[in-house]
Amino acid sequence: MRCPVAGVVVEHAVSGAGGGYPSDLTDEQWALVEPLLPRARVGPKGGRREKHPRRRIVDAIFYVVRTGCAWRQLPKDFAPWPTVYWYFTWWHDDGTVERIHDALRGKVRKSDGRDAEPSAGLIDSQSVRTADTVPAATRGFDAGKKVKGRKRFIVTDTLGLLLAVHVVAASIQDRDGAKRPLLWTRLDHPGVRKVWADQGFAGRLVDWAAQILGRELEIVRKDPDQRGFQVQPKRWAVERTFSWLTAHRRLARDYETSPAHSETMIRWAMIGIMVRRLTRGRPATRPGPRSLSRTEACDRCAAESSPLTS
Repeated sequence: MRCPVAGVVVEHAVSGAGGGYPSDLTDEQWALVEPLLPRARVGPKGGRREKHPRRRIVDAIFYVVRTGCAWRQLPKDFAPWPTVYWYFTWWHDDGTVERIHDALRGKVRKSDGRDAEPSAGLIDSQSVRTADTVPAATRGFDAGKKVKGRKRFIVTDTLGLLLAVHVVAASIQDRDGAKRPLLWTRLDHPGVRKVWADQGFAGRLVDWAAQILGRELEIVRKDPDQRGFQVQPKRWAVERTFSWLTAHRRLARDYETSPAHSETMIRWAMIGIMVRRLTRGRPATRPGPRSLSRTEACDRCAAESSPLTS
């Protein structure tokens, strides 16, 4: 923007330079993502020079994923929303998002002492409601979950990192919708020999996986005497991945016109999760209970003793 005092053009501050939004990448995180992006156009005979810094484009996409705002509601200190959306669709169409995601997944696995390629996986589905703008042809009604919208199928490794994702109408049965992500996992990750699933995937899908894919699909069944919620062996990692994803407001509901763009939004969320994990340098911790200060305690006591609250 133009400085009103000096009359010169200055760039907006980014997170690494002391500003920005909580969703913005730090310098260390940007160093992981930048080399994986396509080469920027630089001018003569190479296309028009790019006007907006790549970093601000990526930050804007993360802002949408994390906050759930509409593209048109992007803050003015980002690039114009049509520009950001154009990069979002370009990187979706040319496979850049998948390449970034897969490269970071390998780094996370190696940092955890694992091989870059997994040998086992987990599959599960999640039904989510959709916005009114989602075409009726790509949404349906999940009679079991009583949800009208779309269904997300994900395959993860045992760390909960994404291997495959497929978004369909919620009316699709688990046994039918799981075939495509299982096939993609077989093609992209041939080292995965076994996949764990819940009881919703039992039946003919197990035989299909064995006969067509040559892979074992093991069903993890609940204890017949189970009452209430219990963590299921093996499958807890994929359930945790869904909780990671729905912590991003854009994914709490499906807003995308195209199911393929929904899959890309999920990959962007996982990219953000992985770059934070790679640069954290220590195990994740949750903040414990916060002790009240003297002022807060007095304010609470005054509110409780007020006649308006009795």
